[in-house]
Amino acid sequence: MSSREEEPEAEKSFPHKKKRREDVLRYQKDFDRVYRKGKSVGDRYVVVFCLKNNLDHNRISFLASKKVGNSVRRNRARRLMKEAMRLSGMRLPCGYDFVIIARNTIDGAKCQQVQKSLESAFRRTGVLKEVK
Repeated sequence: MSSREEEPEAEKSFPHKKKRREDVLRYQKDFDRVYRKGKSVGDRYVVVFCLKNNLDHNRISFLASKKVGNSVRRNRARRLMKEAMRLSGMRLPCGYDFVIIARNTIDGAKCQQVQKSLESAFRRTGVLKEVK
């Protein structure tokens, strides 16, 4: 069996949904629009900005400023937030842009703490449908 024939099987066994390019908020004008017109809710470890985007899918970005620390700490903060989102099982409605910003208190936090903080922030924005 050639390696090309094995690729689809590997994709089936990989349990996580791969992020598509269009699922990520990338352009400065989009960030500015979310900051200016969107709703923001802060919690102990994160700040969540959300705004309706009139698309059939959500776009999301995870940010950590230099206030969080050096690049190692910022990258860990982004990984923590992404993993907390994945583990939380939140069912967000389609058609929103989300910007999730790490606060400097996230340094040293556990994934479960960040998960609770994210769930609380999303619940207070009013867009959260259900938590597992």
